[in-house]
Amino acid sequence: MKKAAASGHAAHPREDPAERSRIMRAVKSRDTAPELAVRRITHRMGFRFSLKRDDLPGKPDLALPKYRAAIFVHGCFWHGHRCRRGARVPKTNTGYWRAKVARNRSRDRRVAAELRARGWRVLAIYECQLRREGAVGKRIEKFLRAGPDRPDNR
Repeated sequence: MKKAAASGHAAHPREDPAERSRIMRAVKSRDTAPELAVRRITHRMGFRFSLKRDDLPGKPDLALPKYRAAIFVHGCFWHGHRCRRGARVPKTNTGYWRAKVARNRSRDRRVAAELRARGWRVLAIYECQLRREGAVGKRIEKFLRAGPDRPDNR
């Protein structure tokens, strides 16, 4: 590992590929803290849901068949949210990361369109929005109470 730069700022060590691979394998894809928070909020309001339904496009984080509603919980960085964290681009391998996030965003749009074509409504919640759980709860309730015949609440 590199030592701290003379300016007093710590230099970013470059991991070898095996170390980077180990770090990336540790990134969870389900049961993340933001996902658990959305589940708690939704359950506390009395809504019941199923998780990661593999019969639906994109395997929504929460599926509420009674409401024909799918809720996705997105990490800001991974899904290119327009917040500070989502707009951050790593300093190394920039091209790879820009393309990766662009593919994720494209897939998100495609999955939402497929669900809508099947008569489902779609709500995406980004991790930064969970800093205001009350607002997220109101948004989820408004989305679900709108009913299956109403358009998405974005």
